[in-house]
Amino acid sequence: MTRALVVRLDGAGDVLLAGPAVRAVAARADVTLLCGPAGAPAGRLLPGVGEVLRWACPWVIADPPPVDAAETAGLVADLAARGFDEAVILTSFHQSPLPLALLLRLAGVPRISGASVDHAGALLDVRLRPGETLDEDQPEPERMRAIAAAAGFPAPAGDDGRPAVLPSPDVSHLLPAAPYVVVHPGAAVGARRWPAGHCARAVELLAAAGHRVVVTGGPDERALTAKVAGRRGTDLGGRTSLAELGGVLARASAVVVGNTAAAHLAAAVGTPVVSLFAPVVPAVRWRPYAVPHVLLGDQHAPCRDSRARECPVPGHPCLAGVDPAAVVEAVELLITDVLRAQEVPA
Repeated sequence: MTRALVVRLDGAGDVLLAGPAVRAVAARADVTLLCGPAGAPAGRLLPGVGEVLRWACPWVIADPPPVDAAETAGLVADLAARGFDEAVILTSFHQSPLPLALLLRLAGVPRISGASVDHAGALLDVRLRPGETLDEDQPEPERMRAIAAAAGFPAPAGDDGRPAVLPSPDVSHLLPAAPYVVVHPGAAVGARRWPAGHCARAVELLAAAGHRVVVTGGPDERALTAKVAGRRGTDLGGRTSLAELGGVLARASAVVVGNTAAAHLAAAVGTPVVSLFAPVVPAVRWRPYAVPHVLLGDQHAPCRDSRARECPVPGHPCLAGVDPAAVVEAVELLITDVLRAQEVPA
């Protein structure tokens, strides 16, 4: 069977959104996934992945290491030893596949596919041209599926194209009795965080409205989750792996979260999302995909399309202007709509 290397060198959320494209390749090939350090845990959750390789790419990750000739040569040697038949490089609109394609050529990969604005010369065998043969104003999962399809890996029959993950571990020992709502206040990028005080107020209002509330976050967000949970929420900050977080989200009635990996993990397990979305990147590309959601945040704020990691506008108006009461209303709207959809006609 064909041995294929699929590449997505970004964070966990980007890797989760690559899932449908990965499944398309895996339907016709044995897949090894090459990820960055933050994306590797998400890669291990994707159906169809045989092995995950981890590499800190110096032109992709936010805090890149210096370029090291010996480390780069080691990567090339490792990839060459694995004897891949082809590679599919998945990128976002602002990224180029060409630096990695050069390394893959040096590793002897005979066929490489990707999307590139720039002339690719001998680096790509299949080149999609953004704005010409590839629509840029589409959700990230669809963009990556288009790259996979051009490489010869169309979506398999019966695949609905939604993000999905492997079954979650049992997390019932961590949770209050269902139903509950999850509030996930953190994000790797500061510009995408709803203010902590707003999150804490939303927990209070949700609890007052009769909802059990679970607050989630990573190991470095324990102080944040403790503040947000207060006395009304169950604080799981730092207590779950990414796979276990998927289990927590899967059992929730709804999730309140910014544009971060937890939003895409919620979508992958089918849980409705109240998305507090800062417009520093386009919502059409990175909003929760193929799941009921409500998008909140001023999408026309001055930071729009800036790709800023820290808010460039005093007061963070795009998200600070979202009233916690509006979030509670959105949660209840989503829960009501889901319950109505589940009703069986008499």
